[in-house]
Amino acid sequence: MDETATLSDSFTEMTELLLPNDTNNLGRALGGAVLHWMDICGAIAAMRFSNRQCVTASMEHVDFISPIDIGEVVVVEAYVFNVGRTSIDVKVDVRAENPVEGDERATTSSYFTFVALDDDGVPTEVPDLTCPSEAEAALRDDAVEGRKQQLSELVDRLESEA
Repeated sequence: MDETATLSDSFTEMTELLLPNDTNNLGRALGGAVLHWMDICGAIAAMRFSNRQCVTASMEHVDFISPIDIGEVVVVEAYVFNVGRTSIDVKVDVRAENPVEGDERATTSSYFTFVALDDDGVPTEVPDLTCPSEAEAALRDDAVEGRKQQLSELVDRLESEA
């Protein structure tokens, strides 16, 4: 295992064409299909980073902020922004593109945690994260801050319901 890996080592982009099998009766993406694509893209980013098999440990809060319509291109991007001893935190963003008009918009994002496994399926150490470029450091910092903000909003909601 390498001792370090960069954020760009993990960067992953997937595209899907939204077809009828992944839509609801309104012709819009099923939330479960979007979550499935997010999980796969995040896992690939974690595996590229660690050079190990990785399993999903958690997925944080998800808001669907814009629908994805049938015929649109779904773009899922993921990158590692933080690591623990065996855990890998990945930010996953989704956007929709209209291939005819060229428009695109953000549709959702979330933070996933994956655990790297050795050949026996036991959690194993992962490389340290490095961000050698300003662009990588900015992505990492934005993800760390975004996750803190999301957790703060969750605490506020829970306290207001209590």
